[in-house]
Amino acid sequence: MRALIESKGYADRVSIRSAGTGGWHAGKLPDQRMRTAAQNRGYDLSSRARQVTENDLSEYDLVLVMDRQNLRDLQTFDRTSQFSSKIRLFCEFCTDHQESEVPDPYYGGEQGFELVLDLLEDGCRGVLAHISSSLA
Repeated sequence: MRALIESKGYADRVSIRSAGTGGWHAGKLPDQRMRTAAQNRGYDLSSRARQVTENDLSEYDLVLVMDRQNLRDLQTFDRTSQFSSKIRLFCEFCTDHQESEVPDPYYGGEQGFELVLDLLEDGCRGVLAHISSSLA
């Protein structure tokens, strides 16, 4: 997503953060298999995990989740549903894939990580199109 944002000249106007709904991976690098698959596509996944906070909901204009469980987890932070319109399933932005959720690749072998990257590339293009209309 960062590369797409930079290629459009939006780097000074768009802030991107990644976070997990649970804290068990906080401070750790992504799974080595995902880092390898991403590196093969030219991506550097060297950032450390952090846990999402309630402030993320008010700070960001769009909060994307990978699956319905993540959606439910974030909705617990939004007790009054004031942020419900900005919490969206990532796959809503995919145009080339029909999946409704990004699957957890942990048990899917190498193909699982490749599918996740395919979905992320597809969805990031859709997110860029979505936000471009408000930034142009």
